[in-house]
Amino acid sequence: MLKGIDPLLSPELLAILAAMGHGDELAIVDAHFPAAACARRLVRIPGADSERVLAAVLSLFPLDSFVAEPAVRMEVVGDPEAEPPVCRAFRELLEQAEGRPVPLARLERHAFYARAREAFAVVQTGERRFYGNILLRKGVIPLP
Repeated sequence: MLKGIDPLLSPELLAILAAMGHGDELAIVDAHFPAAACARRLVRIPGADSERVLAAVLSLFPLDSFVAEPAVRMEVVGDPEAEPPVCRAFRELLEQAEGRPVPLARLERHAFYARAREAFAVVQTGERRFYGNILLRKGVIPLP
């Protein structure tokens, strides 16, 4: 345990977050996601939902401010305009962490899978609600 670091952020996940560079993507996915088939690097956090894991990651992870869409969620199959409650929670967490409005883009399910395959790492949560999946693009921390 370390002071000031969320206990969900295991040594393995901390190393991955630290190793990522500007523009690398991290996928945080639900328990239904085919993570083992998609991931280059896989971390499992089965005891926490996607919101909780996203909040922990965002406590350390800067979002990319150089792109229009630093965060992307999976679209609802058959209703791409729908925003499930878990995705509304994602939007709120992103804005709280960044202190500004953050666009939360949508991506069709199979396109999301393809992009997750290219992600630096996949973090699979214990989230059981459908569509608890989000991609984050890492930014930089400016000098004070």
